[in-house]
Amino acid sequence: MSTMTPDEVRRGLFENRQAPYGAARNAHAEALSAAAEATGDRALLRQALDNQIDAYEFTAERTKMLVPFARLLQEYDRDPAAFSSGETHSLFWQFKWVATAISNSPEISLESAAGWIAEMERRYRIAGYSERPVREAELFLAEAMADDARAQRAAEAFMAAERDSMSDCHACELNTQGWFWSHQGDDAKAVEVWQPVLDGGRSCAEEPHRTLANSLLPLLRLGRLDEARAHHLRGYRMARGNESLLRSVGKHIEFCALTGNESRGLEILAEHSAHLRPLADLEARVTFYGGVLVLLRRLAELGHGDGPAVPFEGIPRTVHELYGVLHADALDIARRFDARNGNSRVSEQFAERIAQQPLVDLLPLGVRSSTLPAAPAVPPGPTAPVPDVSRETATAFADLVADARAARAQGHPRTEAAWEAVAARVDAEHMDAALNADLLEHRSMTAAEAGDPSARELFAAARDAHRAAGQEDRAALAELRLASAAVQFGAEAEEIRKLLAVAAASAAALGAEEPLRIRRIASVDLLKTRVEAYLGQDDPEVDARCAADLMDFLAGFADTEDIGPLADLLGDAEHMLARLALAEGEPERAEALLTSAASRSLGTGQPWLAVEPLALQAGVLMSLDRPGEAVEAARAALVHAVELPDAVRQGGLRLTLADLLLRTGEAAEAATHALDAAHWFDQAGLAAEGGAYARLLLTRAYARQERTAEAAEVLQSALPDLLEHGAHQGVQAREFLGDLLRELHDPRSAAEQYLLAAETTKDWKDPRPQASLAHSAAETLAGAGLVTESVAAYERALELHREAGDNPVAVVRILRSLAWLYLREESTDATTARARARMEEAAEYLDGATGPELTYELAQTWQQLAQVLDQHVDALNEQAEESEESEGAKEAEGAQAGSAEQIHRLRVEAVELWDRAAGLYAGLGPEHVQQRFQCLSGAAWTDRDLGRAEAGAARMEALAAELRDLPEGTAPDWVLSRAEGAAEALRG
Repeated sequence: MSTMTPDEVRRGLFENRQAPYGAARNAHAEALSAAAEATGDRALLRQALDNQIDAYEFTAERTKMLVPFARLLQEYDRDPAAFSSGETHSLFWQFKWVATAISNSPEISLESAAGWIAEMERRYRIAGYSERPVREAELFLAEAMADDARAQRAAEAFMAAERDSMSDCHACELNTQGWFWSHQGDDAKAVEVWQPVLDGGRSCAEEPHRTLANSLLPLLRLGRLDEARAHHLRGYRMARGNESLLRSVGKHIEFCALTGNESRGLEILAEHSAHLRPLADLEARVTFYGGVLVLLRRLAELGHGDGPAVPFEGIPRTVHELYGVLHADALDIARRFDARNGNSRVSEQFAERIAQQPLVDLLPLGVRSSTLPAAPAVPPGPTAPVPDVSRETATAFADLVADARAARAQGHPRTEAAWEAVAARVDAEHMDAALNADLLEHRSMTAAEAGDPSARELFAAARDAHRAAGQEDRAALAELRLASAAVQFGAEAEEIRKLLAVAAASAAALGAEEPLRIRRIASVDLLKTRVEAYLGQDDPEVDARCAADLMDFLAGFADTEDIGPLADLLGDAEHMLARLALAEGEPERAEALLTSAASRSLGTGQPWLAVEPLALQAGVLMSLDRPGEAVEAARAALVHAVELPDAVRQGGLRLTLADLLLRTGEAAEAATHALDAAHWFDQAGLAAEGGAYARLLLTRAYARQERTAEAAEVLQSALPDLLEHGAHQGVQAREFLGDLLRELHDPRSAAEQYLLAAETTKDWKDPRPQASLAHSAAETLAGAGLVTESVAAYERALELHREAGDNPVAVVRILRSLAWLYLREESTDATTARARARMEEAAEYLDGATGPELTYELAQTWQQLAQVLDQHVDALNEQAEESEESEGAKEAEGAQAGSAEQIHRLRVEAVELWDRAAGLYAGLGPEHVQQRFQCLSGAAWTDRDLGRAEAGAARMEALAAELRDLPEGTAPDWVLSRAEGAAEALRG
């Protein structure tokens, strides 16, 4: 095996520190430590051991750091003076990691662990550090060994001791303190302590990631469900895929299992299935597995025990199988801790954790999650003997029938459920002709609502059954519904009109003593108008005739003293008339009709009938620029829909209200309703349709509240659905997600979304959308340091903007961005020449441009070109200094002479450019005095470098004099003071 040279080891250490944390980095760190030791270079060995310890800390192998740390500590004891101050600080800092790792290692005895804590305390005291980190380490050990009294003392001492340079960051310490209070059963205190971290005021590499996960169950137990949801969305996004945060990932899985979100929990588990392997950190393993086991047990309870879970050790596993494997492993680890600690606390806490029951039945999370397959039906047991139908049973059944008939008479939304209850209980002994007809009517209504063509035959059968039972009023209603079903299932117009004529005759034939006769006749008239409107769709003449018929219909009851039984029909007519008014471009008249229609429904004690007119009225009011009234109408519609069982309608109403609220600036409430809308659409099986739009709206509401991480998480989950809703919708969604990811400092992912969106638009006739997306991608790639990719994206955006020809500002800004990208690596003659060419191209593009916006861009171009030249002057000066140090006197003198001449030319040109830009800014007015100052300042100091300090001072003095003459408040005070200071410094 070849050995590595010290330089190769150093280079390897540098590369290893840049690598992502994980098993590969750990293995490389181990190899580098062995190679460093083989060189005999003690300093290099210290660096390698330090790197190895750091690599372990942020993975699930952190307990492996004990060996390299012990080696490093030996090196320190051998020769403390050989350690630099930085190396010494790192060693003592890593002592805290080791103390925690020891507590989490059941193979290390309590005596040995306590000895390490004592050694840490001794060394910290000698070094003059606070005991705060020592007491924190003791707290972890006391908790691990189930010594409550010692844990209490350690916690009090930890929080009382002073902070110093060896203390953990505030965020980590607050996490520990809240964790302690949570373990003490005081959730409210824990959340209070965590609040500065949860609010984002305190953070570090692993915070608030861990605290967000730790807060989930305490918040649920406190009933603070909205916060728990938000912390899951934010926190899981931070913890996802991070091996050192598997404990936190397990807590997110556990949270899903205890909030009715088992399918999302299973998705999270699938994303981390690769981590279901024997982890070196046993405490991390049992904690992670614990959260997974809560989910698996819950899935089994819901009937999914034989369904697929995720593979383990490369083998597909069912829920039951995976539970068995993980439970046995985790329980073995818990018992190993118990054996070390001399008690059963860890096993007991483990059993309590995995036995938890849901804390809420369902907490909608907003994110799109796949639906679990229906659990297999439990096979029926032995058939029990049928008991005799007692008098009480017969009475109860009669009450069910009476309740169903009363609900039907009222038109109540629970009618269908009431008849379902009757159908489930009926038998031959209870059946009579009237009930048979009623159940046939119920079956026909159910079939029609489901879009089943057999509804027509069922309505006919129900009609005949009602007639046979002597219920002519219901037979007449069945005739009406038969005509309506003919329309629904696409019958010919002639057939529909014949059926309507039969229905009208049946209604008219009802006896004068029949209380529902007038209602049946009115219902037929109203349906006739509806049908004619349907048959003559998009025919203005038909619309006008229908509107006239509706007006006649309403007028026919104007003088009727008791129209109460017909109020809902009149409201229905007004609702239809309002829609016709909207089609004719009369929103004010439509709004008045909708108000009346809703009022009639409310007056009848049937608030659910007011829902449709109120929801439509909300949209009309918004179009009339009456947003406050629109929101109130939508709120009222939602309130009156409380008894509607239709999940699609419930989702739609909430989506409407959320949209209106967002448009009126009420983002927080809009988010609540959008979240509920997504839930209702999911329940209706429309997660990919209405649910996708609800999530898009929820994303916008979160973004308005600057809840960016939650917004991104929701939108990413809905993106596959939104992409199916057309190219324009998909492009908008990707661009929005790109904006969110950019704000979350994830430039690579953001650029990916912009580029995918741009790819979708490449065949569109209008090149501007693709140009804008390519431009955004280029900016984001540049921010990520991907220069080559950024240049390519800028070039494409430049080509598209030029093709569109209507955005000169974008063109010149891209040209300037390209110029600066050429200089990203270094400023040489070649790169400066390329940058200059782009700047000059931008100026040429603006040649002859007029207007303040384009004048400003030209000024910016000259100013930035001056900065490019100035940057190159600095680079040439550095090269000259290096040349002087490395070359012979004669060669250095020649190089300096050539460089001096070039530098002089560049400085003269830079001054000219700054002057040119300053003149343009001056023409734009005093609001651009800051940019003008920057140009004149650059020119003045360059004048000094050219030996013209007096000229530079004169520039600043002239600007200062001009600023003094401006009205107070026109220019920032700092500009005047800095101009005066620069003038004085230049003259000095």
